[in-house]
Amino acid sequence: MSRNSITFIKFIRSLSTEARTIKVERIADELLNLNRFERHDFTVLWRLKMGLDRYGAPVAGPGPLGPSLSGPAAADATAASAEKTAFDIKLEKYDSAAKIKIIKEVRSFTDLGLKEAKDLVEKVPCVLKKGLTKEEANPIIDKLKELGATVVLE
Repeated sequence: MSRNSITFIKFIRSLSTEARTIKVERIADELLNLNRFERHDFTVLWRLKMGLDRYGAPVAGPGPLGPSLSGPAAADATAASAEKTAFDIKLEKYDSAAKIKIIKEVRSFTDLGLKEAKDLVEKVPCVLKKGLTKEEANPIIDKLKELGATVVLE
């Protein structure tokens, strides 16, 4: 464990029950009520937002918690962090004649019901799916474009 992790754990242990906020307690309760798939989705999202790579090593950047780099090392680190790995599929517009087919397609790659998928498609421009790799997103985008939708990868 790193020194920062140990310090953080000691800090958390030193907090009394009274010092914990209702918000934190509510979040903890909600996390405990997640099913297995929701827990997996949460951990993936959490790791992305915390800047962790696949194996859990933190991505260090300049600032109080990470070392600052200069020279060629800084250019390499900036180039590596600029490369995007998670993409969102955004529906820009669609052909009104193909609306039903597009709703069915949206339902096929999301866990939405008919009403939710219809509402989502009708509020264009909107993000249909978040956090996909390019390999996962390309077949979906191709299918939606075949149906008459204008879709972008963000």
